Parts: sequence; C-alpha cells; structure tokens
Amino acid sequence: MRILITDKTHPVLIEKLEAAGHHCCVVTDCTYESLLEDANDYDALVVRSKIIIDRNFIDHNRHLRCIGRVGAGMETIDVDYAESVGIRCLNSPEGNRDAVGEHAVGLLLALVDKIAAADTEVRQGKWRREANRGLEVKGHTVGIIGFGNMGGAFAQRLQGFDCKIVAYDKYKLAGYAPSYVEEVSLAELQQRADILSLHVPLTDETHYMVDEMFIERMHKPFYLINTSRGAVVKTAALAKAIEQGKALGAALDVIEYEDMTKDGIDIQSQPADFRYLLESPRTVLTPHVAGWTVESKYKLAAVLADKIIDTLC
Repeated sequence: MRILITDKTHPVLIEKLEAAGHHCCVVTDCTYESLLEDANDYDALVVRSKIIIDRNFIDHNRHLRCIGRVGAGMETIDVDYAESVGIRCLNSPEGNRDAVGEHAVGLLLALVDKIAAADTEVRQGKWRREANRGLEVKGHTVGIIGFGNMGGAFAQRLQGFDCKIVAYDKYKLAGYAPSYVEEVSLAELQQRADILSLHVPLTDETHYMVDEMFIERMHKPFYLINTSRGAVVKTAALAKAIEQGKALGAALDVIEYEDMTKDGIDIQSQPADFRYLLESPRTVLTPHVAGWTVESKYKLAAVLADKIIDTLC
C-alpha cells in the first residue's frame, strides 16, 4: 500500500510501515488544495492538525482505506463521515497518555504550590514567602472529567498524594475506574471537587463545557487544570470566575484561541479576557506540550504505525 505522511514525525513510523511492506511518501509542505489532489495516489493518509480533513476532502478521496492522526485529538477530521463511507480513522492516545498524566501533575503543583508565580518573583528580586504559601494536594478532592487514556493516566499518578479522586465519564459504563477512583455523577463531582481536571475531546457537546453555568454549579472555589482542548473552557467565564474568587486559579496547556493549523496564537489580537489570564499570577500556561516528550514522540508514531498495519492487512 502507498501511504502519504503530511507532517514531521518520529522515524519509527516509516520504519515500521516499510518493514511491513508498504511504501511511504513524506510531503510536509502540502496545503489543503494540494493534498486534495495528491491523496488520490495513496491508500492511507497520516496527518496532524495543520490540515482540516472535512467532508469535501473525504468525498474527493473515498478510495482511502484509512486516515491516521499522530496524536489523540481528532477534531480536525470528520471522523463520523469518513467512517460512514468506509474510511477507518485512527489515532494514538496510548502514545502520549503518560506524558499528559505527568504534565497534569506538574501543572497542578505549579498552581497550588505557587511555583510558577514564585519563580517569576524571585527572578525580579522579590522574596515573598508568606504570599507564596502553597496548598497541599493531600486531603483534597480531585475531580476528573473524562476517564480515557489521559484521565486514567493522571489519576494513576495522583495515588501517591493521598488525595480523594472522583471521576465522571458520560460515555463509560459503570465499573470503568480502578479501585482508588470513585465514579460519580457530574453533579456530585461539582459538589465535591477542590481541583478539576479536564480530559475530554473537543466535540460539539464539549465545546464551552466549562462555561458560566458550569462554574456556578461548582460548590466550592476550585482550581482548574486543562490539558484537553482550549475551547472546552469558555475563556470569558474562567477569567470572570478567577477575578471573583470562584476559581482560585487555572493551569492551562491549551487555549481557546489557539490556532491548531498554525501551532500558536496571536496575543495582540486576543480579547481582554485572555489578556487577563496572561497577566494573572493565579494562572500557569504552557504551549500545548502536555503530550510532547522525547518518549511520547516515539510512542505516538509507533502505536499509530501498528494500527495502520493492522488496518491495511
């Protein structure tokens, strides 16, 4: 089979595919328009987030047997439509779940222990010990929404903190969580959580899931961690909640205004609500790197290669 790879990835992807007898072609400078035509010569396509695989693209390339995503999020691919016409859609969340789990813990500690804010102050010659007094995770309740690869990896790493872990996942049957995690309803999670961590895909249903109404239903002032997708959280609602003390702080690896096709944001053009988060000492921000480690780069590619090979058999 002929496979077109449209972005840079770990060499193991090509190594595994070619060892299985397939032919790979790498074209990293393609546009939507060029890929629309080029994909006609291939049986499988591997993408990241820079090109949207919409219904129009799929209609032009129904001969494809599969579309692979080096990563977890599939919001740039019309998965339902592709699979309805017989094109398998594959991703590799198993490859970066460990990275995301560890990064979420790092964000949590940077936030509640005020590590990021204190670091900035020390570099400015400020030595404010009392103002930077932290909060222990032990004894608090961490609420996890979405208990797939990422949510499960985060929960696993929280065990050593001796905290209570509660989880809600709308799409899983009872019994999905290990013994150290309590499965609860969304309402109960909102009642009990001191810390809220989001691990859901971006869909029409989860877009702005954390909005004014959601935040109002949180019983206690809470810390927010988001390593899923930026648009799951309504920035204006979060900024207002932090300003009013309803949210004690937020650690965000993803931003609502991030352009997934360009790997970045134009800060100058962003609204005041986001600039408030940029300037707040109660926020910790990283550039969508929770799943990006040396190890995950290999594992994401290796896992996807195995899935493509199985699909093309």
